[in-house]
Amino acid sequence: MNKDYQLFFDSDCDITTEWANKYDAKLISMPYVICDEEYFPYKSWEKFDSKAFYNALRAGNANPSTSALSEQEYIEYFEPILKEGRDILYVHFSREMSATFNSCDKVIATLLKKYPDRRIELIDTKGITICSFLSDIQIGELYKQGKSIDEIKALVPEIIEHSAAYFFADNLKFFARSGRVSGFKAFMGGMIGVKPVIHISSEGKMVSIDSAVGRKKVLAKIMEYVVKLEDHIKDYPIIIAHADAPYLVEEFDKMLKEHFGDDVKYILLDVNPTAGCHCGPDVLGVGFHAKAR
Repeated sequence: MNKDYQLFFDSDCDITTEWANKYDAKLISMPYVICDEEYFPYKSWEKFDSKAFYNALRAGNANPSTSALSEQEYIEYFEPILKEGRDILYVHFSREMSATFNSCDKVIATLLKKYPDRRIELIDTKGITICSFLSDIQIGELYKQGKSIDEIKALVPEIIEHSAAYFFADNLKFFARSGRVSGFKAFMGGMIGVKPVIHISSEGKMVSIDSAVGRKKVLAKIMEYVVKLEDHIKDYPIIIAHADAPYLVEEFDKMLKEHFGDDVKYILLDVNPTAGCHCGPDVLGVGFHAKAR
């Protein structure tokens, strides 16, 4: 454990308790509501049952939604660390995707008045799920190496700029309801079978940038972006996340190996349930080290 400061991640970055523990980090749980009951990942339950969660969404009566953390909840995460005489570095998902950071900012201002000798620094990964995960694990390694907050912050722009993510959702009604993605019309896409390719921009927004008809063709489109933008892809972890869609993983695995060889490696993740409320089931995305996001 770094004695000078504590590293925090949040569950919207697809960080699980196991991944947080690997980097001696603490995990902030981002809540979601399903079937009118609120849950906090890795607090309400220990292991995410992705199949049960996404089957509930498929059933059509789960009414999934998300909410911001309260100021009191942020205080409960941060204040014990400050009381220990340690600083905080919180690496989080994109500010562009949630109002939760309004509460976070207020709490930080209040706590720094109470603990004027302490320091709380935030790093915006300008992403979510796989895009943030890719940045998180690189920052986690720096933390374990004993790098200071300032040393890490100096390296962050390059890490984030080279962390790219592309994905698609099979059922666009979830994105349409959440309003999180610009650039496509969910109803029209659903009617004609068009699957948009969604990209996380350098500003931290989800934007539809391409499309194809059918699952196999949209996976091929995503693969085209990987091939075009990858930078020493085998020297960095490739991140694949899916929303209870192992058949999509199998198909994309074949594409990766056909192009990069059988020795290509990737980390396979479940799309976290808070993000899953917005994307729905049958999603696949890939995060990778790119020439530029």
